Amino acid sequence: MNAPQVAAPHATVRQKATDASIAALLSDLSRRFGDRVATSTAVREQHGHTLTWVKNQPPDIVVYPRTTEEVAEIVRLCATHGVPIIPYGTGTSLEGHVNAPYGGVSIDLSLMKRIIAVHDEDLDCVVEAGVTRKELNEYLRDKGLFFPIDPGADASIGGMVATRASGTNAVRYGTMKDVVLALAAVLPNGEIVKTASRAKKSAAGYDLTRLLVGSEGTLGIVTEITLKLHGIPEAISAGICPFPTVKAACDAVIMTIQTGIPVARIELLDEVQVRAVNLHSKLSLPESPLLLLEFHGSEAGVQEQAERFGEIAAEFGGGPFEWATKPEERSRLWQARHDAYWAAKGLRPGAQSVATDVCVPISRLAECVDATKQDILDSGLVAPIVGHVGDGNFHVQPLVNTDDPAEIEACEAFVDRLVRRAVAMEGTCTGEHGVGQKKMKYLELEHGPAALGLMRVLKQAIDPHNIMNPGKIIAL
Repeated sequence: MNAPQVAAPHATVRQKATDASIAALLSDLSRRFGDRVATSTAVREQHGHTLTWVKNQPPDIVVYPRTTEEVAEIVRLCATHGVPIIPYGTGTSLEGHVNAPYGGVSIDLSLMKRIIAVHDEDLDCVVEAGVTRKELNEYLRDKGLFFPIDPGADASIGGMVATRASGTNAVRYGTMKDVVLALAAVLPNGEIVKTASRAKKSAAGYDLTRLLVGSEGTLGIVTEITLKLHGIPEAISAGICPFPTVKAACDAVIMTIQTGIPVARIELLDEVQVRAVNLHSKLSLPESPLLLLEFHGSEAGVQEQAERFGEIAAEFGGGPFEWATKPEERSRLWQARHDAYWAAKGLRPGAQSVATDVCVPISRLAECVDATKQDILDSGLVAPIVGHVGDGNFHVQPLVNTDDPAEIEACEAFVDRLVRRAVAMEGTCTGEHGVGQKKMKYLELEHGPAALGLMRVLKQAIDPHNIMNPGKIIAL
C-alpha cells in the first residue's frame, strides 16, 4: 500500500501582477528610494539576464537597497501590492534563477557590501549579501585567512548561499552548506529573521540556516551571512597531469579519494575543454584529458601528497605530472579553469551555451563521465566537459545553433539523458548550478512525489502568497 502524499493546501497559483499594482508600487518605491529605483528597458533586461538559453524574462522594476532594513521595507511594499520579488546578486547563475516569469521587482543587493566583522580567533566572519568572493578574500588576505568556496564567477556571497554553490576547493573544504554558520534573512511578510548563532554546533531547534541555503530566494532574501574561514596554508603546490582517456583520469580521481590523499583541488578537463582553454587563456596545456590538482599543507605534507598522487596516476597511464611552482603560474592556471565557460563559447562563435551539471557518488564517476562522453559523440554535439571531480560533480556545456531545430532537439535530448543517467546512479540533477527554471521537471524523478510535496508545504507555509521568486524550484 502506498504511503499518502504530503499535500500543500490552499496553494497560491502565481499570476502576473496587474499594471495598476505595478504602477502603485512604483510610486511608493520611488517616493522612498528615489534614484535607486530603475525601470529602463536596459536595466530590467540585465536583471532578467541568464547565462544559458533560458529566455530573458525581465522584471518590471529594479530597486537597490543598502541595508537589511531597506530590503524589509521593499518586501513589505511588494507584499502589500501582491507583486512578485526576485533577489539579484551578480547575475552569474546558470538556470534562470533571476528571471521574472511573472514580472515584479528585482531586488539588487549589489550595494550591500559591508564586511561587518571578522573574528580571527574564531575563524569566522559576518558579511552582507552583496560582497563577492574575491572582495572577501582580498580583505582577508592580510589576516592570514581565506574563504574557500570558489565558483567560476566572482559571485556574490548572497547568491552563493541561495544556490548552495560549490567550486574547485569543494573536495577539501566542502560547499556553501558546510561553511554557512548563520544567516539574516527577510521573509515574505517583511519580517527579519536570524537563523542561528556563531557557535560551531547547536542542537537548538530546526536548522533554519540549512533550509535557506539553496532555497534560491523562494523562501526569503538572505541579507547577512556568517561564514567559516580557514587559515591560508603554509605551502601550496599545483600541477597538471594528462591521461589517455577521461575514464582513466576519473579512475585516478576515484583512487586518490579512496586512499585518503587530502587533495585540495582536483579538476577534470576533457580534450575539447583543454583546447578551448589553450585558445582563450593563451596556454599550452597538453590537449588530452587533463587533471588540474592543488595540494595544501606543510612543505613535507604537500610533497608527500603529490608523490602519492603521481604513483596513482601512473597506474592509469597518466603523466607526466608537471608542477606549477610559482604563485603566478598557479594563479594563471586556476584563472584559466575559472574562465572555462567563456573559453568554451569561443569554440563555436555565435552558438548558444547550454551549461548543465550533475553529480554522482564518487564510485560511479568514471562510468558516468565515460558514458556521457560517448553520448556527446553519438549526438554530434560540441560539448566540452569540465568538473570538480573530487566530489563527483561535472559540467557539460553543449554549444548549440539555436536557429537549427534539429540541433536544439538533439541537445535537449542529450541533457535529459545526462540527468536521468546521473539520477539512476544515485546522483543528482544538479551538483551546484541549482534548480531555477530548467531543472524543475527533474525534482520528482530525484526526490519522489512525497518529498516534493513536503517542499510545497514548506513553501506554502512560509510564502503563502507565492511572491518570493515564483516559478523556481517547485510549481504551486
